[in-house]
Amino acid sequence: MASSSSAAKPSKSKTPASSGDGIFSGDHEIAHHLTGNAEGSDLSDKLKVFKTSQFDPDAYVTSKCQTMSEKEIRHLCSHLRDLQKASAEEMRKSVLANYSAFIRTSKEISDLEGELISIRNLLSARAALVHVLAEGGRVDSLSTAREGLSEEDISSFERKEPSKIEKWSEEFPDNLDILLAERRVDEALAAIEEGEVVAKEAEEKQTLSPDALLLLQNSISEQRQKLAEQLAETACQPSTHRVELRSAISALKHLGDGPRAHTLLLNAHFKRLQHNVQALRPLRNSSGGVYTASLSQLVFSAIDEAADDSFYVFDKEPAYASELVTWAVRRTEDFAHLVKRHVLSSLVASGGFRAAADCVKKALGHCSLLEARGLALCPVLLKLFRPCVEQALRAYLKRIEENTATLAAADKWELSYPPVGMHPSGKVIAAQPKLSNSAHKFNSMVQEFFVDVNPLLSMQLGSATMEGLLQVFTFYVSLLMNALPGSIEDEGNLEGCGNRIVCMAETEEQQLALLANASLLADELLPLAAMQLASVNHGGRNDEPLRRTDRQNRVPEQREWKKRVQRSVDRLRDSFCRQHTLDLIFTEDGDTRLSADTYISMDGHTSEPEWFPSPIFQELFMKLNRIACIAIDMFVRRERFASLLLMRLVETFIMWLSNDQTFWADIEDSRGLGPLGLRQFYLDMQFVILFTSQGRYLSKNLHLVIKNIMARAIEAFEATGQDPSSALPEDDWFAEVSQVTIEMLSGNANHDMPSPTASISAQSMSSYVSHGPEL
Repeated sequence: MASSSSAAKPSKSKTPASSGDGIFSGDHEIAHHLTGNAEGSDLSDKLKVFKTSQFDPDAYVTSKCQTMSEKEIRHLCSHLRDLQKASAEEMRKSVLANYSAFIRTSKEISDLEGELISIRNLLSARAALVHVLAEGGRVDSLSTAREGLSEEDISSFERKEPSKIEKWSEEFPDNLDILLAERRVDEALAAIEEGEVVAKEAEEKQTLSPDALLLLQNSISEQRQKLAEQLAETACQPSTHRVELRSAISALKHLGDGPRAHTLLLNAHFKRLQHNVQALRPLRNSSGGVYTASLSQLVFSAIDEAADDSFYVFDKEPAYASELVTWAVRRTEDFAHLVKRHVLSSLVASGGFRAAADCVKKALGHCSLLEARGLALCPVLLKLFRPCVEQALRAYLKRIEENTATLAAADKWELSYPPVGMHPSGKVIAAQPKLSNSAHKFNSMVQEFFVDVNPLLSMQLGSATMEGLLQVFTFYVSLLMNALPGSIEDEGNLEGCGNRIVCMAETEEQQLALLANASLLADELLPLAAMQLASVNHGGRNDEPLRRTDRQNRVPEQREWKKRVQRSVDRLRDSFCRQHTLDLIFTEDGDTRLSADTYISMDGHTSEPEWFPSPIFQELFMKLNRIACIAIDMFVRRERFASLLLMRLVETFIMWLSNDQTFWADIEDSRGLGPLGLRQFYLDMQFVILFTSQGRYLSKNLHLVIKNIMARAIEAFEATGQDPSSALPEDDWFAEVSQVTIEMLSGNANHDMPSPTASISAQSMSSYVSHGPEL
């Protein structure tokens, strides 16, 4: 038989590629080059080279495409597409022209197969008879029984017609072959189901002989397998439309091979996606955004269509849904690898953070559309893109640092209003206080940085962004610290800055400009830029609880960030105060102006001195007065920072005095302070209390430290056996002397210095402290 011979033939169905193949193949295109005069020859002549049995596709492609240029390959691809269309048209015409002959031939073949089946049954009967004879069975009874019958009965027995079910079982394979040949899938499925029902009834009612029943069952199994292979081949064809693909996959599932059908469905979409991706090439002169947008649209549209077909045929059965998700994740990973290879790698290397952010934003936009189907693939993209984006972010911040260092090297530390222009986001720059040139440029770069990074905030880069901003600001503050005279020698290992060359701030105006830059950036401009992190648009009203929770979670983080920013400013302020304190205490030769001998030596004179605060404390007052006058113009709307600066400067000076062990060792020595030295020291401390209270920068800590210093000096005086009350006049006298000194140093003195024995009311002292002239 024909049937057995056909069953013995190996299956010619094409096994589909696994849906788990690697990333899209197609970085090279395989083209078949047709030589000769293509215009003058017909299609059959062109195809002769492909019809030979010795045709080797790989060798042919290698020989034809090895030396071809890109232009020739493109021309060849266009020519091949024209040939493909012509070949398809010729095949269609050939099928239509020979359709009736094909049907007739198929019928004749079916009749021939029926005759062959009859012959096979006859041979089987003969073989059974021979087997009985070989076993020594009695044939006599058969002969006697035959002799007992008349010739008419024998003839009738031999000419007995087969039953209806036997006829149906004989015609069933032929009819099913015709249905398969004509690709009438629905009718073939119905015929197979009918055959299974008939076979089951025949087995139960024994209406068919065992051989005939076995033959029918084998025929049903063969035809089922043949139909399954035909459906699989249809699903594997790239030209199969989605409607036809759905029908084939649905029929294959109906045959009981659901897992294979689902895998074929995903493979079909994968091959179609491969073909489309191979035709897409990144443009050489573009930023990569066009390629990313086109590729993401292709990939995620393909995933969407595959999900739609899967749900249509298989509904949402867990096993198939799991395979779909796995397949979609692999396609997303393939897409991410392509974007990283063709776009992000070059952008990261060249520092194109804005272009990289735009590409990632477009990819996430297309990917997020699949969430309506339950495919949350954005986390996969975020995980794959995050290393590249973080690398680009670090390169971006590094470039800001380098540009800032270059600007600081040329900055003259002169404050001015920002140049007229536009904000990077497109908004007009609002009125801002004055900054130096490098601070203006730094602020502009930071604002631009936040505009660029805003699309990527959904990648949970908020913390990294804030940390990066803090890093570049700390770097800039370190540059400002290096601009203070003497700071490079004293603080050569400044974090993140080292010994970078900067323009030195020689004057007090320039040094205060450094503080104005840092304080304004830390208090207003940087927090304003950082607020963009809390204003990310998460979507519609349904996301309102999410946005509220996100803001609540960010509040502690932003507070801690602001504290760290302020600590950087405090470092600069402390460096400023320490430098000016050292300038007051030490001379250029290294000698000290603040020593215990200044007070101890006063009691060696025979006459009482003219009472004024010591010169170093007068210089402290004048320095603070100058700084306060400069700060009025520089720290507009930020008077609190100016007050804190003056407060910190006085504290630094007084703390130096409090911690000077050499000074106190001499004061507490056996010869110690005399009455005049104690009075002068007490006057100096009261002078500091008065002018700091009038200037409104007398802190509680400073007042406490001064009181402790005065108490320590009195204890040292008492240790010599003397009574402090005999050496110190009333507190009103110290207040009067201090006030007169303030007026004289301010250019407003109109009266003589009071005597230590003068009596001034406590109410007058309170008036000086509370209502004295402000600095």
